[in-house]
Amino acid sequence: MMSFRLVATDIDGTLINNERVLTRRTLDVLAQVPVPVILVTGRPLRWLDQLQDQLPHPLPAVCANGAVIYDPHTDEVLRADSMPVDVLLDVTKRLRDAVPDIVLAVEVDDGRSFLHEEAWPIRWAGDHKIQVIGSPSELTSAPAVKLLARSASADPDDFLALVSSTLGGIAEATRSSSSALVEISAAGVTKAAGLAWLCERDGITADQVLAFGDMPNDIPMLTWAGRAVAVGNAHPALQAVADEICDTNDNDGVARYLQKTFNL
Repeated sequence: MMSFRLVATDIDGTLINNERVLTRRTLDVLAQVPVPVILVTGRPLRWLDQLQDQLPHPLPAVCANGAVIYDPHTDEVLRADSMPVDVLLDVTKRLRDAVPDIVLAVEVDDGRSFLHEEAWPIRWAGDHKIQVIGSPSELTSAPAVKLLARSASADPDDFLALVSSTLGGIAEATRSSSSALVEISAAGVTKAAGLAWLCERDGITADQVLAFGDMPNDIPMLTWAGRAVAVGNAHPALQAVADEICDTNDNDGVARYLQKTFNL
């Protein structure tokens, strides 16, 4: 059996259940895992507290699909890879030309703030860090760790394919939502790249990493890691690249796999 030195796991649809909760079993297992556990998520920094508050001790996190690496113990952003303004201008123009019903938003300030067009659907009203823009130019006025693009009418997988082809390699496009929502990062920025940077800093190699995920934005990480595990509810594209498929997120799939792997 491989000798793992690190566990890397996605959050939504993977580690937590569909109620966005860490179950007692998962909490108990995480407390016993004998190697570091890293959260590798599409979530921005400002969405980490909802998970960290459930844990006895906060976990380090690779956020925004690899763009932001965060140490919760020092409240320090160790690394941030933003899209510069000129790239944002190019990307947004291409997308507006290609997708008539597109709605855009950006994660700025290392993912601590969110700016969106008026038509963007807001699910957490009252958050002062979420602001509607007054003009389209505000979206591209500062570097962003993530640009989000939404279509009201497209199929989610088709929309990702369209956005990817429209960008032509000038930025990374992926998705983690069940809706037609595409997440765009600077070229070369993926969950795999962010996790690899963190592992290299700590002297850990890819073959020593056990990784879990559920959606297309996890594909680079699972392709990179020494052992790739997709949860049972994972997108077919992720299951296709995984070494193994464990139980679903609603049935403590990650916890069950960790118990078996580490004899907990």
